[in-house]
Amino acid sequence: MAAQLKDRYGREVPERIAAMLSAGPPGFDRAAFFAALDGYDGMELMDRGRLMGRALAAALPADYPRALEVLLASLGPPLKGGTGNGMAPFLYLPHTVFVATHGLDHFEPSMAALHALTQRFTAEFAIRPFLERHPERTLERLHAWCADESQHVRRLVSEGTRPRLPWAPRLRAFQEDPAPVLALLEKLADDPEEYVRRSVANNLNDIGKDHPELLAEVAADWLARRPGRRRVVAHGLRTALKRGEPGALRVLGLEGADGVEVADAAPLPDRVAVGGSVRVAVTLANRGAVRRRVMADLAVYFVKADGSARPKVFKMRVLELEPGGTGQAAATVSLREMTTRRLYPGRHRLEVLLNGRAVPLGSFELVPGDAG
Repeated sequence: MAAQLKDRYGREVPERIAAMLSAGPPGFDRAAFFAALDGYDGMELMDRGRLMGRALAAALPADYPRALEVLLASLGPPLKGGTGNGMAPFLYLPHTVFVATHGLDHFEPSMAALHALTQRFTAEFAIRPFLERHPERTLERLHAWCADESQHVRRLVSEGTRPRLPWAPRLRAFQEDPAPVLALLEKLADDPEEYVRRSVANNLNDIGKDHPELLAEVAADWLARRPGRRRVVAHGLRTALKRGEPGALRVLGLEGADGVEVADAAPLPDRVAVGGSVRVAVTLANRGAVRRRVMADLAVYFVKADGSARPKVFKMRVLELEPGGTGQAAATVSLREMTTRRLYPGRHRLEVLLNGRAVPLGSFELVPGDAG
């Protein structure tokens, strides 16, 4: 079984937070902090962060602006890079929880706090209550932050406004009308940092789940005006492409795959044990009379606990096939259990998707790890 994230967020985290706050200005009650951590060991990662946020409220001064002074005085230096920091930034998750929970009636000091905190741990979760309580003021601030010198602050703009941000409640107003979000993304789509541009693409991907036609329109407009945005657009269209949505395929020149066939496929194993992998390789042939640009993806129908099956799509490659031409595409599917995926025994069928058109490839039986 894969190690759980919460195991890397143990009792050493509140100990370190308490040490940092105890070394700063007066106002932190160490005993009250630890007294409020009852049940910590039995919680998952995010719940542990929320509990520590409540514990901070019990241990800091009741006056919110004063509590912020004590809290912010304990911060370490900002992160240097955009990625590759592992679990270290999660040290400041409770700090963002404290601001999001207790700072809604103190807009300016809270914005200053989130500006500082997001340079140490993303404030993408904490900004969302402010978008709901103070939508106009918060959007105005986010527009200003689009030009901030810190890439972490700029990324907060795009990541914090995602309508379907993982681990967070959805922003229903932006699901209904994403126009305010698109206005922000327009300012960030050409950001010099890949870290920010990838967040822009993630937001586009969220928007497309509720507004597929609008996403296709925005993608086409962006590419027409700024061809350099192609990578951002392609990543933003990834879910729409996996679903084979015509508008998304058309934007990237992947419309139709008539005449393209699976000419050959490597044989699949009949049985695979949990913990192993499956290599899938196909040869595609263009039997038509015109050149075809084909996106080949692999859909694996994973069996669920109730016996039903749901597809997960894996990228293979995009091929340019001349009339009569052939090309190869392949993917390796890991069958190891992960914290985000539980595997169940049963027959798993596979399809190759050619510009969204499904072609059956066969199936394999997934068996327990000691039965392979």
